[in-house]
Amino acid sequence: MTGDLVADPALHPFDLLDRQLVQALTLDGRASFSRLAEVLGVSDQTVTRRYRRLRGEGLLRVIGLPLGPRVGLYQSHVRVQCVPGAATAIADALARRPDIGWVSINSGGAEVSCMTRSRSRRERDSLLLDKLPRTRQVTAVTAKTILHTFVGGPGGWRGLNDLSPDQAAAMRGDLPSIHDGRGAGGEFELDDADRAMLAVLERDGRSGYAELAAATGKSESTVRRRLDHLTSDGVVYFDVEVLPIYMGFRVEAHMSAAVAPSDLDTVGRAVGTHREVPFAAATTGTTNLLAVVVCRDIEGLYEYVTERIGAIKEVTQLELVPALRTVKRAGMLTDGVRLY
Repeated sequence: MTGDLVADPALHPFDLLDRQLVQALTLDGRASFSRLAEVLGVSDQTVTRRYRRLRGEGLLRVIGLPLGPRVGLYQSHVRVQCVPGAATAIADALARRPDIGWVSINSGGAEVSCMTRSRSRRERDSLLLDKLPRTRQVTAVTAKTILHTFVGGPGGWRGLNDLSPDQAAAMRGDLPSIHDGRGAGGEFELDDADRAMLAVLERDGRSGYAELAAATGKSESTVRRRLDHLTSDGVVYFDVEVLPIYMGFRVEAHMSAAVAPSDLDTVGRAVGTHREVPFAAATTGTTNLLAVVVCRDIEGLYEYVTERIGAIKEVTQLELVPALRTVKRAGMLTDGVRLY
């Protein structure tokens, strides 16, 4: 993990070009500066300077990640209840683990939530059955296995709309259809060179081929072909680390809903099309639909719950937990930025 995100977004507001650049990179994280400049309608020098400033100030980062189901990762959403005053220390400890992302302090400040991406059942169970329960300041742990992801990962977030439709289409290109479990392909076994390459890309998804070649011991042409294969086959994708608050979204919440099993796929796909939802997945548990909801303000969150979710009659139970502080997103420590 590298550098912390700046804590006060008021000191570093994103202008239109910043927001367009972020959206373009969510669609193609490794697009060349010349291609970005062409789509955004600015000079190569302008887009290069803008990216390097945002990257250098810790405001955004492109990261390369393996798609969990394709490489056999065990993914769970975990909620950790703790004694008052202990949440910050527990969240910081979880954030430092490389197998854990999306760490936030929620609700009244006595709950930490995170996503685990364990390489084996033993690694997952060691955390959930041993380490967390034995932590004296932890009072309860609940974990739900991620069964299927409807939205989140490749393809960007529909809530970002600063690019025109033509610009978005130009950046999007041919993305692999990774959220349709019936056409995603089987499990893919990464080799040592793949893992070495991913270790670099998880720090900086725009690392050059020379750096990837040095890390893997392969030639630049070989790593270029291999990375093209991994991305086109939906094994590796590129995400953008940026706090929603910099994009004008000040409220983030975790939503858990109960849906009858026969309706889960239909409802999950519908929720996955909502602009307010960057992530939605089917999980185990009585509330079997998990989503992250991001809105511009509290009133926007209220309208989403009452109008968008309220219109889905198949949702029989709903829990909404506000995220008070983000400690880590997919792979970067932030700086405890308060969302509202």
